[in-house]
Amino acid sequence: MSTAIGNTIVSLPDQSTAQLPKRHYINNEYGLLSWLLTEDHKRIALLYLFSVTFFFFIGGAFAGLIRLELLTPQPDLVAADTYNKFFTMHGLIMIFLFLVPSIPGVLGNFLIPLMIGAKDLAFPKLNLLSWYVYMAGGTLTLAALVLGGVDTGWTFTTPLSTHYLNTHVITAAMAIFITGFSSILTGINFIVTIHRMRCPGMTWFRMPLFLWSHYAASLLMVLGTPVLATTLVLVALERLFGIGIFDPAKGGDPLLFQHLFWFYSHPAVYIMILPGMGVVSEVISTFSRKRIFGYTAVAFSSVAIALFGFFVWEHHMFIMGVSSYSALVFSLLTMLVAVPSAIKIFNWAFTLQKGSITFETPMLYCFGFMGLFTIGGLTGVFLGSLGMDIHLTETYFVVAHFHFVMVGGGLMAFLAGIHFWWPKMTGRMYPETISKLAAVTTFIGFNLTFLPQFVLGYLGLPRRYAAYPPEFQVLNVLSTAGATVLGFGYMLPLLYLAWSLKYGAIAGSNPWQATGLEWQIASPPPTENFTEIPIMDHEVYDYEWLANKTKKEVTTVG
Repeated sequence: MSTAIGNTIVSLPDQSTAQLPKRHYINNEYGLLSWLLTEDHKRIALLYLFSVTFFFFIGGAFAGLIRLELLTPQPDLVAADTYNKFFTMHGLIMIFLFLVPSIPGVLGNFLIPLMIGAKDLAFPKLNLLSWYVYMAGGTLTLAALVLGGVDTGWTFTTPLSTHYLNTHVITAAMAIFITGFSSILTGINFIVTIHRMRCPGMTWFRMPLFLWSHYAASLLMVLGTPVLATTLVLVALERLFGIGIFDPAKGGDPLLFQHLFWFYSHPAVYIMILPGMGVVSEVISTFSRKRIFGYTAVAFSSVAIALFGFFVWEHHMFIMGVSSYSALVFSLLTMLVAVPSAIKIFNWAFTLQKGSITFETPMLYCFGFMGLFTIGGLTGVFLGSLGMDIHLTETYFVVAHFHFVMVGGGLMAFLAGIHFWWPKMTGRMYPETISKLAAVTTFIGFNLTFLPQFVLGYLGLPRRYAAYPPEFQVLNVLSTAGATVLGFGYMLPLLYLAWSLKYGAIAGSNPWQATGLEWQIASPPPTENFTEIPIMDHEVYDYEWLANKTKKEVTTVG
């Protein structure tokens, strides 16, 4: 078998008769108990994978019910109160139980020790605890659903969350409170691991950009999540004991909740998107056979995004009576936060220029990420402008913008990462044709779903209503049809990736001919990761080094 590495064609050992390694992290122990008590970061990553997939499809089911309700102008599928609970539970599950933990919990857990040449994360027991805490929070969220649901929206906005009784706010708030500690534990583990456990020769500027992105996101987790936890506790105290924290009739400040909630929740956007940006950097470099253009700028842009993320929260509050002077400052800061994001997009584009590009499935998902995230970012400029925001806020324009950033960005990156590292995680390849079909279907379905919502929002249709004027029905029907296509695109990977576990071709250690340390060991990796500590003796994304290394291996085999 031959493959192109840079401009060099080399012959690789034939994989047609290859076998999975006899000893790896999946089969070294048997029984459910060994998984539930494991301290192996790779196994914990798989536990996260099963968990976030489960919650994703529950959250997706609520999205489907929302779109079915909106097929007609009147609430004839469910009552308005039930519809409120649908979009609340959809938001809570998708944000806190899928988007926040998906890439760090699955790909971060699996890859960070492998990428830095370590045998595990710094605190293996803390890592396992973070998964149990996450599951406890997820279970309590489902309990709130079974008990009757929550109808405040995922933002727990006061006074809805503090005064009205037909909702299980405290149960859901405590579920998110608990889940937040999983993020904090994961962030601490990643920060310490990246600081203290890099192999010899791996300086900060020889680290893969995947690590830079997770490092920046971990800082946000550790610094921002406690603010959300405190806010939810205050909501519970006011609801239970009538303490005047947010209620002005009792001496509270109604804007205080907004400041506290959005101080966390806007950085949370970058907790969800920064790890995805790290995935895109790895995939684009591999399938264009080039070092990322402006590596240092891309690395520091991750830190800049994390820093700016803490200074833009008030752009969610422009219509809430805040000072016009502070609104002007936050509008400017909102424009500035687009700069480091744009650096990444432009540098990825320059990386592709004159690269030896191939269009494997992970690359298709990355192209989808770049297109959808760019639309989401540009429409965010409209919402950051004071005049436009007054017209567009609380309309479907916000819904479309948010989904283009978080789902079009975060979920596309997650799927890119799963497809890119699936051979490493399982030792098996998936069918390439159907996986490309899934990527294209997802991209088309996503645009059919959310592009009409930009128009709906511009025309003034408010979000979070089960009923709407009949003149908006055509666009809502188009959006629901797109959601059907999108759901099909999401189901396909579940089917063919499961199929590949038994029937997929043996992947070999480095099927993409990538340069990272994780690709220099067997697939699936052994339990101990590395038999001896590796030495990083080359620059990151050095494909000439890889070509020379492969030539030597081929010569040895010959």
